[in-house]
Amino acid sequence: MKPTIWISLFFCCSIVTPNLAQQKPPENDKEFEEAYAWRIRQEFLNDVYIPKDLTEAFIQLNKLIEKPAIEKFKNMAEPDAARKLHFSFGRWIIHNWGFYGGSRFSHFLKGLGIHHPDDMAQFVIMSYHRNLNRKPLDVKAQITYYQEKRAKENEERLKKGEVLQQQTRKRKQ
Repeated sequence: MKPTIWISLFFCCSIVTPNLAQQKPPENDKEFEEAYAWRIRQEFLNDVYIPKDLTEAFIQLNKLIEKPAIEKFKNMAEPDAARKLHFSFGRWIIHNWGFYGGSRFSHFLKGLGIHHPDDMAQFVIMSYHRNLNRKPLDVKAQITYYQEKRAKENEERLKKGEVLQQQTRKRKQ
């Protein structure tokens, strides 16, 4: 290779490497809380606009999705729309709108009572589908459904749980 290519490559690496080192994940609860508090105040995360509520989410989705795709989605049956699109459209929503790391939209959804990112995405997909079809969103019923679903899953997981070790300590009297 020519020396100019090597110099250019070295220059690029020397710029990128320190920036990568600065973007480390939070190391303790305090750092995590600070990062979360910062993220929920941002309109943009990674150059993606984050809606502040469900209405803004619908507006954004209408802007981002092409008209033929909206029509196809609108004409799907609601259970099919939610099930079939979870691992494509739902994953896009989770990743780009910051449901795991926190965002102002995920914070809004947590305030409604939906805490798991998969449930958040499912809620957005179902609500968007209902909005397109001019059906009532029935937000309270959806929230209750997701809360009961998670409670049932936790209860089943606890029932299946196995005690690994049991200890009895003698108390000093």
